[in-house]
Amino acid sequence: MSDLCRFGARLSVDKRVEPLYLCRCSAQVSSELRAKKRDSARNAATFWSDALSSSGKPTSWGGVRFGTRLVDSRTTQVPVPPVLAFAPIRRIGGSNGWYFASFLWRIRGFFDLLVGGVGLRGGRRDPHTLVAGDALDFWRVESFEPDRRLSLVAEMKVPGRAWLQFEVEPNDRGSVIRQTAIFDPAGLGGLLYWYALYPIHYCIFQGMLHQIAAIAMREPAAASALA
Repeated sequence: MSDLCRFGARLSVDKRVEPLYLCRCSAQVSSELRAKKRDSARNAATFWSDALSSSGKPTSWGGVRFGTRLVDSRTTQVPVPPVLAFAPIRRIGGSNGWYFASFLWRIRGFFDLLVGGVGLRGGRRDPHTLVAGDALDFWRVESFEPDRRLSLVAEMKVPGRAWLQFEVEPNDRGSVIRQTAIFDPAGLGGLLYWYALYPIHYCIFQGMLHQIAAIAMREPAAASALA
């Protein structure tokens, strides 16, 4: 921050010191915040354009590296509005399962318990909706925007930090569902963990996204039956 934003002092004629907040400080701070937001938006646009190919599949085997983080992201198009595309996402986990290779999720939960983790914990608070802070099997809801975005942070034992995100964006053909796995490895052990399990994670996440899309496309029929 520049010197203009520091607390100043002004000497009057009789040598008394009068505190003075420079009025230009607030304007400069606001300008800096707007600039940071613009930079974040540009970085986000670059991030996803680099991480995804035009087909919506990862651009390279093993994901894409951004700083210390490894990112595996993919998209799929569905001919339904965001409210229906997001419906299976907000219901994910708990008794609804993870839509693909459920037995592998149970095995992962079992091994997590063996090493002192939380395991699957038996589900979720509510079967139909989520709020930030909710436990969701061995994940925790980091942020939730209805019909738009769900971000989960892992609470299972991993050599690093892990996130799983789902986003839905409308377009002229319906909606795009984006699924993103992010891993911030802790040293060499974390890197070995990511690349050793990447083939399994690739199949699981690809199958999960396919099933989410299939369920989303069945939502209109279900909505019509309930109407």
